[in-house]
Amino acid sequence: MTVRRLGAGLVAAALFTPALAGCAGGTTGTAGSTASPTVSASGAPSQSGGAPVSGDAKQALLDSTKAISDGNFRFTLSGAGSTAEGQVHQPSQSAAMKFAIGGPSSDLAMKLDVIHAKPDSWVKLELTGPTADSLPAIKQLNLGKYQHLDQARIKGNKSLGFDFEKVDPAGSAVLTQGITEVRSTGTGTYAGTVDVTKAAEAGSLNAATIAALGTQAKTVPFSAKVDPQGRLSELVLQLPASGQTTAQEIKMTYSDYGSATPAQKPPADQVVEAPAELYSLFN
Repeated sequence: MTVRRLGAGLVAAALFTPALAGCAGGTTGTAGSTASPTVSASGAPSQSGGAPVSGDAKQALLDSTKAISDGNFRFTLSGAGSTAEGQVHQPSQSAAMKFAIGGPSSDLAMKLDVIHAKPDSWVKLELTGPTADSLPAIKQLNLGKYQHLDQARIKGNKSLGFDFEKVDPAGSAVLTQGITEVRSTGTGTYAGTVDVTKAAEAGSLNAATIAALGTQAKTVPFSAKVDPQGRLSELVLQLPASGQTTAQEIKMTYSDYGSATPAQKPPADQVVEAPAELYSLFN
């Protein structure tokens, strides 16, 4: 197996594009809807009955994502057996993110520690498991050091690159625009359904995942929380079971609005130039 072939399977399950076919840790069965009165995105009662809640719940959620665009926050993202966490600091044009795909019992698992400090980017890569151990080429990538990246070679790459014009790794603003039904479930909490067929560009779902859901993609249950300032603090998608795939949860959180810190560049003695094999893995 070449590094390129290895990357094709592993990166397909990368955190920001979780593939349903490779999900792990999801709950069995199909996520159910509640019997609470539901309000359509237009503010009118849905066919399930009930009176509309006061105010515009969808507008509240749309507004809750505006602070993300300021690019100063911390985030987490989990789903499909993968996790991510990090911070974005637009004022300094920097960001730091850590991804984990697969676990100790996986045949192949990946950890990425990525740092962006414009105009530079670095990644520390760790590939583990029986498959990784059997590939000599992996030794060229498991260096235990940060690998400096050529910006021209990672442009448009969602795993290694970062667009400071689109600072939200999960694309919550795009997701909330697809809300079809929503209700307030308490102070600062909401629930409803979202049409994710328009959300491939969001980053938290890819086209293959959406296609696998079929018609269910138009009514994916979600819940959301906002902080006392009305800013999005949590968004959870409950992807239903589809075919041979169990249901799974994708969860995004946001915190420390306005108080994130600049990402720290790696020490010079911990940096090497990325070899060609690294770019092959992610292309």
